[in-house]
Amino acid sequence: MNHLLRKLTLATLTVSALALTPLAHADLSDVKSKGVLTVATEDDYAPFNFIVDGKPEGFHKELLEDLVAYAKEQKIDVKQDILPWTGLLASVSSGQYDVAFTGALVTDERLRVFNFAPPFASAQHYYVKRAGDKSLSDIASLCGKTVGVQAGSALLARLPELKAMMKEKGCEMGKVVEYQSYPEVYADLANGRLDYAVNALISVNDLVKTRGDTFEKGIAVSGPGFAAWPMPKSSPELLEFLSGFMKHVRDNGRLAALQTKWFGEPFPTMPQEPITSVEQFHKLAGM
Repeated sequence: MNHLLRKLTLATLTVSALALTPLAHADLSDVKSKGVLTVATEDDYAPFNFIVDGKPEGFHKELLEDLVAYAKEQKIDVKQDILPWTGLLASVSSGQYDVAFTGALVTDERLRVFNFAPPFASAQHYYVKRAGDKSLSDIASLCGKTVGVQAGSALLARLPELKAMMKEKGCEMGKVVEYQSYPEVYADLANGRLDYAVNALISVNDLVKTRGDTFEKGIAVSGPGFAAWPMPKSSPELLEFLSGFMKHVRDNGRLAALQTKWFGEPFPTMPQEPITSVEQFHKLAGM
């Protein structure tokens, strides 16, 4: 359950370093010339990409089949390589791969290096409580309570939004406890050391799906957040190509079907345009 935050904390230093090094990247004209679009994926990030009985599974495994068919119409083959997350974004930024086909979250830091295709999933923040805890129901009920969140994460960075929501209700946030991983957060929530926790929507849905006897999903405690595919800023034609692919699977209903299957709900109000700047991201996220 800590994979979503793992991506935010481990990638920050890597992306910062990459931003200092100008590198050459292939755009769609180069991809068409080679006849191959190279995509980097991973295999340990459920429900996006993971392995079951030695075979790939997940949202991106299925959507990759659609991408292969879409690219074939333009005489492009798709070559997939599975990489560990710690080197995945660096491999795209360095030009080894054209795009990261995985559940990367849009952040300020990453937008300094990458453009993102139109988002395919929400990464809005929600609170989690113990199952059956009727004392928590709305923003005002969270005031003064103890919350758990992963240290150094985007979840922690966006807590000021929840503080502002509480201020509107005439109250203040209680104690914030930072943890190294979400299993630790959930252990302390279950045993009563925390009143609630904050995590991204898909992780919360996955938690409740697997441990609904222990935990219950609350309401949103931030503005919108987004999961999307990053590619170098020097590849505007490729960004247009993948934006076209997103429109294709959105229009034919495939995207909504896979979102419902793997994420627990569709996201019909996701932005339909690429995200290419910090200013645009902040506007879309209400930050």
